[in-house]
Amino acid sequence: MGKPKVVLGVSGGIAAYKACELLRRLTESGHDVRVVPTASSLNFVGEATWAALSGNPASTEVWETVHEVPHVRIGQGADLVVVAPATADMLAKAAHGLADDLLTNTLLTARCPVVFAPAMHTEMWEHPATQENVATLRRRGAVVIEPAVGRLTGKDTGKGRLPDPEEIFEVCRQVLRRGVAAPDLAGRHVVISAGGTREPLDPVRFLGNRSSGKQGYALARTAVARGARVTLIAANTALADPAGVDVVRVGTAVQLREAVLKAASDADVVVMAAAVADFRPAEYAGGKIKKKDGEDPAPVALVRNPDVLAEISADRAREGQVVVGFAAETDDVLDNGRAKLRRKGCDLLVVNEVGETRTFGSEENEAIILSSDGSEIPVPYGPKEALAEAVWDQVTRRYMPRRA
Repeated sequence: MGKPKVVLGVSGGIAAYKACELLRRLTESGHDVRVVPTASSLNFVGEATWAALSGNPASTEVWETVHEVPHVRIGQGADLVVVAPATADMLAKAAHGLADDLLTNTLLTARCPVVFAPAMHTEMWEHPATQENVATLRRRGAVVIEPAVGRLTGKDTGKGRLPDPEEIFEVCRQVLRRGVAAPDLAGRHVVISAGGTREPLDPVRFLGNRSSGKQGYALARTAVARGARVTLIAANTALADPAGVDVVRVGTAVQLREAVLKAASDADVVVMAAAVADFRPAEYAGGKIKKKDGEDPAPVALVRNPDVLAEISADRAREGQVVVGFAAETDDVLDNGRAKLRRKGCDLLVVNEVGETRTFGSEENEAIILSSDGSEIPVPYGPKEALAEAVWDQVTRRYMPRRA
């Protein structure tokens, strides 16, 4: 089997230079990449650069090498088309089926998955025309990644920045792995919590846990690749923001609760993958607690934190909302998981065994997905994204049939 064939479309925005890094990641990971830039994009990165980095010719016109019929053949032979950056003009052309250059012709002839990574000023992204074009493309099955928030050209800051090329690559990798399967979360809003909360004891100390947030981030990345709009509530993580994800950062369990309840108000699915502290110190010391010679430290009184999973399960923000919980257990894993599923009232509970050297901080995981209907689906040891895919498979098959 040959290398996967990827078409990298580059439209005329200042972020075109970042596509060089995306191209490097695609080629170094074993993909055969053909770059199809628009004429305007060559004002930012020249044709020679694309040809040298990809090892393939880069052209903009349908009239070059006409005998090869490039305006048809390039799209027909692709396993994936990714446009990064995708300007407002390119999104409009793609949505309305215009074909005035090689890239737009390629988009019309492609029968493979298509990913758009928009980049533009905030006002252009938020304009109703752009939003309608994005909705049209998503309805047709394209994956349109939400832009990142950050520094734009000049002094402007806002939503419209091209996501990190490494994270765009991760979306492409996920989409390629799924192949021609339709993005079954298209049109859905998914809220995911990740990481571990920290409960302050004094200005320098806290009660926390070992959660890295990697499983929650894997859930976010795979949801984007399946077409979802994703809000990620991140508690004390040190991971790069996944491409196309709105990230809300929190610290404590109380802050996480507030963020989840707000985001869940219009969510189709809420996945509580964060390790939320069950308790917090009853009192917060305004200054660093000092040790005193010859004296034992005073006991730390604890109070219960809100049970966010049970709360959102009992009081769904909208009819048909699906709630998925995670349970980290150290012993009697299945028995404790079954009891927790009944107690929490969620639809699915992902149960796994944890410890100092198991799961936390690892790239791998294994678990059993328990359902409220009594079924149990084991997920063997493997990458955390494989478990994430298994969770979304259960959500879509059981609760969210594809919209007509």
